[in-house]
Amino acid sequence: MGEYFDQIPQDLREHVRGLVASVKVDSGADALEIVSQAWLEKNTVFTDTLADMKMEELASLPKDSEKGALALTYSGSLVNIGPLVDGVRTVKYTSIGFRTNAPEHAESGKSTLQNDVSVGNVIQFSNGPVKSTSPIFKIAVCADDNMSPAEQQQTIFDAATVIEEEFIEVNKTVLED
Repeated sequence: MGEYFDQIPQDLREHVRGLVASVKVDSGADALEIVSQAWLEKNTVFTDTLADMKMEELASLPKDSEKGALALTYSGSLVNIGPLVDGVRTVKYTSIGFRTNAPEHAESGKSTLQNDVSVGNVIQFSNGPVKSTSPIFKIAVCADDNMSPAEQQQTIFDAATVIEEEFIEVNKTVLED
């Protein structure tokens, strides 16, 4: 099909095709290839940042886990899920300009997960910043099990900040060329 689209994991291809309609690209450009290139670059940024921040990928995070997590959706959005403290989590949803039909930022300090967070499934919230997300592609937690909730929250926040900045750069170089 195309150089970049062919590198997209099979289970993600239909979702990436669907993103094309919600992304602004110049007419005449191969929108599917542009979106695919941006998605692949964002995936690399996410993975590299996890390694730098000493975070590890998981297939799932139980909704009652005390750990916080950082999730990457099929759409390329980030979901910061703070550690469970007094029965609630601080959650931030960020769409970094990849789509035009999702909020850029939405945050809630009193969120609860309705379901376990697992790869391939949406995250649903009670009292969350969004009702639900697109399916989750990757989930990461702090590798150090001895981190306090505050340390976890800070690590997740720092990782997300780095990723957000890099995603903006990807958008500038790939989506706006």
